Amino acid sequence: MNLKRVLYAFSFVMLFASMVNAQENKSEREKYNFNYGWKLNVGAAEEAIKPEFDDQKWTAVNLPFAWNQAEAFKNDITHLSTGIAWYRKTFQLPKDSNDKKVFIEFEGVRQMGEVYLNGTFIGRHENGVMAFGFDLTPYVKPFPQENVIAVKTDNDWKYKEKVSGSGFQWNNNNFNANYGGLPKNVFLHVKSKVYQTLPLFSTLGTTGTYVYATDFNIADKKAVINVSSQVKNELSKAVNAKLKVTVVDMKGKEVASFLGDSFVINPNEKKDLKASKALDNLNFWSWGYGYLYTVSSEVLLGNKAVDKVNIQTGFRKTKFEKGMVYLNDRVIQMKGYAQRTSNEWPSVGMSVPAWMSDYSNSLMIKSNGNLVRWMHVTPWKQDVESCDRVGLIQAMPAGDAEKDVTGRQWEQRTELMRDAIIYNKNNPSILFYESGNESISEEHMKEMVEIRNTYDPYGGRAIGSREMLDSKVAEYGGEMLYINKSAKLPFWATEYSRDEGLRKYWDEFTPPYHKNGTGGTTHSNVNGSKVADASAYNRNQDTHAIENVERWYDYWEMRPGTGERVSSGGVNIIFSDSNTHYRGQENYRRSGEVDPMRIPKDNYYAHQVIWDGWVDTEKPQAHIVGHWNYEKEVTKDITVISTANEVELFVNKESLGKGIQSKRFLFTFKNVQFKPGTIKAVGYDKSGKQVCETEIRTAGKPYALKLTTIERPGGTLANANDLAIVQVEVVDDKGNRCPTALNMIDFEVKGQGTFVGGIAQGPDNYIGASSLPVEGGVNRIMVRSTETEGEIKIKATSDSLKGDAITVKTIKTDLGKLSVNLPNENLPSFTEKGPTPTTPSFKRTRLPIKIIEVKTNSNQEDAYKSYDDNELTEWSNGSGSAKIEYELTREANVNQVVLKLAGWRSKKYPIRILIDNKNVFEGVTPTSLGYVTLEFSPTKGKKVQIELIGDAKNSDVINLVEITGKVDEAGLKKGNTKVPQLPIVEVEFYEPIQ
Repeated sequence: MNLKRVLYAFSFVMLFASMVNAQENKSEREKYNFNYGWKLNVGAAEEAIKPEFDDQKWTAVNLPFAWNQAEAFKNDITHLSTGIAWYRKTFQLPKDSNDKKVFIEFEGVRQMGEVYLNGTFIGRHENGVMAFGFDLTPYVKPFPQENVIAVKTDNDWKYKEKVSGSGFQWNNNNFNANYGGLPKNVFLHVKSKVYQTLPLFSTLGTTGTYVYATDFNIADKKAVINVSSQVKNELSKAVNAKLKVTVVDMKGKEVASFLGDSFVINPNEKKDLKASKALDNLNFWSWGYGYLYTVSSEVLLGNKAVDKVNIQTGFRKTKFEKGMVYLNDRVIQMKGYAQRTSNEWPSVGMSVPAWMSDYSNSLMIKSNGNLVRWMHVTPWKQDVESCDRVGLIQAMPAGDAEKDVTGRQWEQRTELMRDAIIYNKNNPSILFYESGNESISEEHMKEMVEIRNTYDPYGGRAIGSREMLDSKVAEYGGEMLYINKSAKLPFWATEYSRDEGLRKYWDEFTPPYHKNGTGGTTHSNVNGSKVADASAYNRNQDTHAIENVERWYDYWEMRPGTGERVSSGGVNIIFSDSNTHYRGQENYRRSGEVDPMRIPKDNYYAHQVIWDGWVDTEKPQAHIVGHWNYEKEVTKDITVISTANEVELFVNKESLGKGIQSKRFLFTFKNVQFKPGTIKAVGYDKSGKQVCETEIRTAGKPYALKLTTIERPGGTLANANDLAIVQVEVVDDKGNRCPTALNMIDFEVKGQGTFVGGIAQGPDNYIGASSLPVEGGVNRIMVRSTETEGEIKIKATSDSLKGDAITVKTIKTDLGKLSVNLPNENLPSFTEKGPTPTTPSFKRTRLPIKIIEVKTNSNQEDAYKSYDDNELTEWSNGSGSAKIEYELTREANVNQVVLKLAGWRSKKYPIRILIDNKNVFEGVTPTSLGYVTLEFSPTKGKKVQIELIGDAKNSDVINLVEITGKVDEAGLKKGNTKVPQLPIVEVEFYEPIQ
């Protein structure tokens, strides 16, 4: 039986059991899903605060629901609708809630939310990012009376904080897509008067429960599990309280139960209660291994439990040193994506059910990515928890745009970081806290470190910022476009490979025949400046995949194991096409490895190949770029991406020989003539043994449509908010997808569901259209369930093709206004990659030789800067000769010189290298994202001389322009222009391993 079906069936059984159990034990429930039964009005409605206000004509919605979400991908980010919207809900408290505390928790509002209960103003939240909550106890009416909550929202791009008059730096219309209103989940908490607080600091002043592990012994699977929970006593008398902690594994088995010490808590006092115990036989959370435990902490007064909090978390060990990141005692090179925090989908924006967050985020893992860097605000809790489940490492920002700030805007950033750390400190997938999308001052970095140390001292997370290359305070760094190396801090690129391309564009030989570079020449930067030619960013799938491989090569070449100074990797911008700033003909960003419906592009498969493994590539793979369904007489270059040492190509079993290898992973076969049949790539290791192969077959003529679904594990919920993804393919008479098909498809949806739609190139990007084309033979739409259990019947037709139909069954769920079924309940973890391997992290590829002295007749005082492990300093010759000599610690068999030369992306330097006066290299340095490796025959010596032998030449091979319109000079400084300059940022010398 199919394992996935077994898991889905198990999830359904667990869901049904949890529903029954929750209904039977409703009186014990402390946290309720408050998403159901809201009314929405777009526009001013100040009278809505009054309980007696008639909202019958308002639109019924279930949260999460952004009032303008239908515009996602239809409108340019700068044209997303803004303004006032009201949300309103009538509800009763549970029967047994008298004399209890009642809190409401919003996972977020955009941009501002004012909350009213029964006509009384409760509070306001304005940062547009972080969760917040209020104590409703003084204002709520007891059962069976009805309560009316009203929320006024305002998502104006220029919204100003009421007290200070300051705007929010991150309310930014180039990256922070503006889905207004209540686009995230809402919960209601009913607690006793002695209770564990909520982690909602800015509005409640409380820090919640903190679960963390210490004293790790990874090999023996041991650690000490610690729980520290802030408990407040709102009784009129002092109480003697202690914590009881229970740890349950993913199979539902209790693995530990332990008590903390007793403490007296006075009336209205808050006190941290603690408990800890050493546990063994633990499963540690890891990359692609989202192993989570449920840690329950109960407050005991005597032997009676009066309050319980369940926290799903994982345990893992981290270390950040020697330029590397360690996870569970193993080095892991960062390979992943810089993804917009909105993580949006067509027509629904960010407000998707939790399982779709899992689906999207798990695709990053399946592409062999291990890190997502969210840009540039804290992700909502649903995505944070999703990354826990799928085993995806996160870099969590607070809020930023493009620069350091001062005054009230800096205070807003520190407050947001504080709140985000408190709210997310139990989520194991967060390994990095990002203090800025640009470098910040050392004083500001110290403030951020202090916030981390205060609220998350034991979480095993590095805090840093983009850049910060010479910071004495930051714990990691890395530039946006380039490669950095360090012997101390981990440096990973926060964004690289930012080119764009539609999934529709295979190449210039396939309809619609998109030649690389066409489109987008009217592009504007976010500051309004014009780019005369943005064609360098606009690609088809062929060249986009190749570009991604070429850009990654620089990071791979300087990976851990290649010396004392290494790169910790980098993140490609972006993972899925995004409704944000763009550089092409379409009104959205198309840099993704998947399109907005998460259909993979060739880039996706390229990463699967080159990112396989923790540091080194571990499993040989190959991917043929493109398809094999061309028109007659087409001749084109074929590219194979592979981790094999050699690749041979076969067309209809006829060998075309071995490919030309470049950038380690690219194998090019020139002028391959299309012949219907098969094209196969076979990879070989150094000994000539076959280690991998892949094949593409020519599909026949379009014959029929084929529908399949992607659904919530356990089944689609009948809650008027769950979505099912329906994939349509154009196939031949044997069921093979036709990769060049562009047929228009007509959809019809009946039964207990409504049509939502998908996306394609065309008018309004076909958003909301019930007829839209396939691209590359495939496309997807979404359908939404109703609140009635039943069937959704989807039918697809197309002229001259055999149609298809499919049915989605929806299952009953608790739709109560205080629902006992939480949005992420019973979603399975992704554990396919297994626990952290116990094998060595990497294999050393070369030996570094240290420098003990340097001599030059020009700027001798700066000569040490050429090897000081600080990429913000450099030596250049000034007015003297461009010659410098290094003395090594010992006589070595040098075969490589690694250089970072200022202007690395745009300058080519003619140089000569001598070892003990013997000429070993004479040539021109290539452009790169930072470092170049100059290789020659191993030569024994102790002194290495580097000399500039001509003028540097300009190159535009790597065309990089920031969204601000700034052209980065890559370390070039203004100086003497009359004398040829040799600006060395860093130099390293290596010998081969014997």
